Parts: sequence; C-alpha cells; structure tokens
Amino acid sequence: MQQQQVIIIGAGAAGLMCAATAGYRGKQVLVLDNAKQAGRKVLISGGGRCNFTNHDVSAHNYLCANPHFTKSALARFSNRDFIELVERHGIDYETRDHGQLFCLDSAKDIVNLLLTECEWAGAQIQLRTEILSITKHPEQGFVVTTSNGDYHCEQLVIATGGLSMPKLGATPLGYRIAEQFGMALCPTRAGLVPFTLHDHDKEQLAALSGIAVHSRITPAQGPSFEENLLFTHRGLSGPAILQVSSYWQAGQAISVDLYPQGDIETALKAMAEKHGNLSVKNALSRCLPKRLIEALVSAHAWREFSLKQMQHADWDALKAQIHQWQVSPNGTEGYRTAEVTLGGVDTDGLSSKTMESKTVPGLYFVGEVMDVTGWLGGYNFQWAWSSGYCCGLSL
Repeated sequence: MQQQQVIIIGAGAAGLMCAATAGYRGKQVLVLDNAKQAGRKVLISGGGRCNFTNHDVSAHNYLCANPHFTKSALARFSNRDFIELVERHGIDYETRDHGQLFCLDSAKDIVNLLLTECEWAGAQIQLRTEILSITKHPEQGFVVTTSNGDYHCEQLVIATGGLSMPKLGATPLGYRIAEQFGMALCPTRAGLVPFTLHDHDKEQLAALSGIAVHSRITPAQGPSFEENLLFTHRGLSGPAILQVSSYWQAGQAISVDLYPQGDIETALKAMAEKHGNLSVKNALSRCLPKRLIEALVSAHAWREFSLKQMQHADWDALKAQIHQWQVSPNGTEGYRTAEVTLGGVDTDGLSSKTMESKTVPGLYFVGEVMDVTGWLGGYNFQWAWSSGYCCGLSL
C-alpha cells in the first residue's frame, strides 16, 4: 500500500489548484483521476479560450443555500490573485463584455499553468486510475482502493466536479463519497443550460433558429440578465438564457424583454411622426429582426395596422408582447450540454475557511462538487481557484 500525506480525487481546475497549493506547503500530494487527460473541462471552456475569471467577483455572483459561504474563500484568493498568476506565467489574455477574461491563445495555457505549478510544487498526478472504494480508519486515515492499487493518506480531498457534460467523464462519484460519510446533499440539477420548448412554441419559433437578439430576461425568482438570446432548433439558448436557467424551476415562465434599450411605443411613435402610414410590422422590423417580428405578430392583426391607426389598447398589447413576452419552457437540455451542476454537497457541513467536513476530520470538498454555482462569465472557475487554494493552504 502506497503512503501519501494528501490524496486529491479529481484532476480538474479545483483539484489541480489545491494540489499545487498544498505541494508548495511541503505536503506530499497525489492527484488521482480516471481521465486520460488532466483539466478536460478547462480545455473546452470558453470555446477553447477559457473564461478563467471575471474582473468583478463577489458572493452575489453565486447560488448557494448558504449565501455567505463563498465570501471567505473569494476574499482569501481573489480574482486579482489568479490574474497575477496568469501574468506570471506570461499568458496573454483579453477582457470581453461584462468583465470576462479569456486567454488570447488557448485554454491549454491555463491547463499548462496548473500542471506547471503542480510540477514546481512537487505534486504528483496519476491519470487513468479508477476509484473503486474509500474507507476510513480511526487511526490510519483513509484507504483509497483503485484500479492501480491501494493508497493510504492522512487527508483526502474530493474534487470530482458535478454531473454536467458526462461525455467528459462526469460521474456522481463525489456525491456518493459524501453520502458514504454521512454528508448531506442539496438536490442537483443542470445549470447554465439551454431551454427546450413545448411543441406548439417550438413550431411557432422554428423558423427563427440561428437568430440572436439582445434581451433582458427575468425568471420567476432571481435577478434579470441582459445579454443575447439565441433561438435554436430545440428551443432557447444564448448567454441570457443560460444565466436564467440556474434560477428557473420546472413549470415556471420567464419574462423576455426583446427591446431593453428603450420603450418600443416611444420608438415607433417617433417613426410615426415622419412615416405615419408605415405598417406596425414594418416599423417593428426596423427595431428587431424581421423574422422574429413575423413570428411574434403572426397571430395578431397588428400587421394590418399602420402606425397612425394604433389605439391605446393596441399599444398596450404590443408593449406587453415586446417588453414582457412570456415563455414557459418545457425543460432544459440537461446535463449533456449544461456547463455546471446546481446543488451538491451541503455547505452547512463544511468549513468556509478550509473546505473540511465538520463531521469527518481530514475529508475536504472543493469546486463544483459543492453546492456552489457561479454565474456564466468566469465565476465557476474563480470558485475552483479560490476553494482549491483555501483547501490546499489548510492541508
């Protein structure tokens, strides 16, 4: 049986960050993962450019049953700390909309950063290793039985991620380990994921596939998000939809403002001053994509009206359709395309400073396996860096 001080299960963003941090503290660290490649989710993120953090990060950007849980870790290892690490490794990056930071070249730069840090810190990484069982002995610590033999460690870190993107090897292993040791779980579901539509809505909007429109979308509960909405052949996607999906519950409607930059009545009445005989349909098409307008007004008589024929009730109906379009999703595309998993290991059972279990000494959880889910925009990677660092610092 091989002896280690620390074993980390999971060679993703949080696990590698934790390994390097613990290694620099002089700990003997071994990272185990069943994958053929470390950091697979990092490599495909951000369209292959990796949105590795955001210029503006706070607890407000995370969903967690305990809204205060993330504050300590985010303060102890902030977005600025990771940006400095990126700069020390000479990685070129750019800032995009909403403060999102992306690699200029490739997401491989971030994986190479993590692997280099682990190498410099003396942390070992062993891939193609399946975890078969874990046991804990009162005096001997943890025994991890794998496809490559048995390992003994004093401290065990679970960095297995969630259920999103099973094609990359996502499994419920981390949740099973938590349950094995009596840890509570918050219900899991897909987050940052496209919506599917009911058949009648899908048929009505089918012709819009590929159209993107700047929108403000508001869920039944939660904040509004103003970004692009993308119509797909399956339903609705785009940044605004992905953001709202994390707050959406089955059966709820979402409210879509298709013209958040102003009041559509004011815009059209300004046109009417010069073009009073212009049809409502054609006037709307000057503000929004023509195909979108055709789909939205096909069931109404607005296209028969000119702007000067519109009455007060007509304007009210039009404004409701444009500014408060109600959509009731049929569901989501699920874990197959979800970027994150909502829910996970209940943070009430963990130390917000060290990520250690309050009931099982020596057992830690970092990253997505916990009930901490960030917004789209680099927040989930920042949680991986922050939680991994704080855990590694405490080992």
